[in-house]
Amino acid sequence: MFTGIIEHLGKVKQIKRQANSAVIVVDIAQMSKDVNSGDSIAINGACLTVTHIKGSEVSFDVSAETLSKTTIGELRASDRVNVESSLRIGDKLGGHFVTGHVDGVGVINRKESETGQCTMWFSVSKELANMMIKKGSVSVDGISLTIVDLEEKLFSVALIPYTLEVTTLGFKDIGHKVNIETDMLGKWVKRILSTDDKTTSGITEEMLREKGFL
Repeated sequence: MFTGIIEHLGKVKQIKRQANSAVIVVDIAQMSKDVNSGDSIAINGACLTVTHIKGSEVSFDVSAETLSKTTIGELRASDRVNVESSLRIGDKLGGHFVTGHVDGVGVINRKESETGQCTMWFSVSKELANMMIKKGSVSVDGISLTIVDLEEKLFSVALIPYTLEVTTLGFKDIGHKVNIETDMLGKWVKRILSTDDKTTSGITEEMLREKGFL
């Protein structure tokens, strides 16, 4: 479990691609002092398990599922990545609950810069957009953000200068891909209100009574 508060901009040192998986090595600098093999760390929002530590460089095994659902497989040596260690009991929850289980990939659609902030729009699938609400939380490359506007296959977030300075969104531009994880509370609500695995019915008084809300 994570909070979406990025602790460090790491640097990819190496990616070793295998038949259906990969090994990624990331320099996480001083964070490595508190890391042990088997720990969970979010890299651009994807929860990965530490397999080896050498100085400040940490290795992760990446499964075929992660490669297919995230942008991790497209990383190259020297790329910068958002790094966050897993949440410990008693830690401050500065963002929102982020599982590190990426739902899909979005694309930066446009950027609107103004004094004190940048509004960034992302293109996503209709399925992902349907799990979002205005003013709800979303994780973009592991960053906890609040949705400003929401359209059928688009959503926007407002980024302050600090976020642009300390995360990957500061140097990503239109057309760049990002990992998207929708709010897990929203996913549970959608599941509860689903009539089957693919269809979500409208919310009616009858449904709320049937589901036990009334």
